Amino acid sequence: MKYAYSQYWTEKAREIAKTLGMNHVLPHRISCIESKGTKTRRTIARIHTLSKAEQLGMQELPFYTIELITEQFYRQAAEQQLRTIIHELMHIPHNFGGGFRHHRPYVNARTVEKHYQNYVARRTEKNGQGKDAGPGGQDTEGNPGTQ
Repeated sequence: MKYAYSQYWTEKAREIAKTLGMNHVLPHRISCIESKGTKTRRTIARIHTLSKAEQLGMQELPFYTIELITEQFYRQAAEQQLRTIIHELMHIPHNFGGGFRHHRPYVNARTVEKHYQNYVARRTEKNGQGKDAGPGGQDTEGNPGTQ
């Protein structure tokens, strides 16, 4: 497996959290990385954090990293990529304590879609547009992103 830091998706995840009012998410304590070479076929992204023992041993606050599995993530349309980021952000608990929220009842297709629609509405309201494209993705009109 190869990993690379993603400035674009880190900034996008921070912007999504802010736009959605996820005030419990500390922007400077989240980042996104891209991974390549995994054998997994079903996983699109996953979220990681330091364990409590590591946090205490390093005398560090919690930090969350969203891993985007490039083989699956970039096959998605731009809208679905945003839903994937939202899905992973929703796993971060309100205490930002280094743990995770479970899929049931917090993170599921219905709750992710609700947050996605809220995000699109706020973005449209804010700057009159809902289009978005990431590296290798497509915007809502099918135009390619950059990579």
